[in-house]
Amino acid sequence: MNRRSLYVAVLVGMLSPAAEARVAGQLAAPGASGIAMGHIHLAVHDLEAHRRFWAAFGGTPVQNGALQLIQFPGTFVMLRQAEPTAGTVGSTINHFGFQVKSIQEWMPKWQAAGLKMEPITGPARVYLVGPDDVRVEILEDASIDVPLKMHHLHFYVTSPIEAQLWYAKTFGAVPGKRGQNDAADLPGVNLTFTKADAPMAGTKGRSLDHIGFEVKDLEPFCKKLEASGIKLDRPYTRLPNSATAIAFLTDPWGTYIELTENLAPATR
Repeated sequence: MNRRSLYVAVLVGMLSPAAEARVAGQLAAPGASGIAMGHIHLAVHDLEAHRRFWAAFGGTPVQNGALQLIQFPGTFVMLRQAEPTAGTVGSTINHFGFQVKSIQEWMPKWQAAGLKMEPITGPARVYLVGPDDVRVEILEDASIDVPLKMHHLHFYVTSPIEAQLWYAKTFGAVPGKRGQNDAADLPGVNLTFTKADAPMAGTKGRSLDHIGFEVKDLEPFCKKLEASGIKLDRPYTRLPNSATAIAFLTDPWGTYIELTENLAPATR
């Protein structure tokens, strides 16, 4: 089945069990905290424009029940039709980033597909700008075991150290550095924190509406969050006729976060 046929099959919910198994989710295994990178949820004006962009970027459409996902090693991108208030720049998530084994191998494909790029600042890094001004950083790392994979979420906040410690305490992220930036690592993603001179806008309603973490045993984790004084914007909820459960919260700087359990399609 070629990518176009797979894409059509996903949209109409007609993938066979064997095909679903072949394109099952590739999220990182959760660490000691039971949490890993899950997804990036975009609110977009033109669904088809984004589907074309993410297909050209290297994504594979998959489906988990009623949920339509675009799969990459380490994360899913999810799309919802809306009128976003603005792009990623100016919000608490300035951009998110992927690693590739070779930028030079990917560049002709992206250029042929007409993907918009910022001026290149170095041989091992490039920024793509998707529809609705979604900014995506690409970093080259020849040591990775796949052609392309999820790498980081880049936060712009007034207090990077406080953000680093909050994500460490709340989600078990391991504090560290990425270059000159304070950072913290979860399985499947690096959280990078850059100092902003003034508070940035929250993500909700923008083209990157929220980020998502996959959580093992989500219901007791939500109870733990509430017991620690964290208010959930949406309490633990199991989706109808599904093994997937969700909850929402907002970090102290305005980043909207979805917590999921069983987001990836089940393997067979």
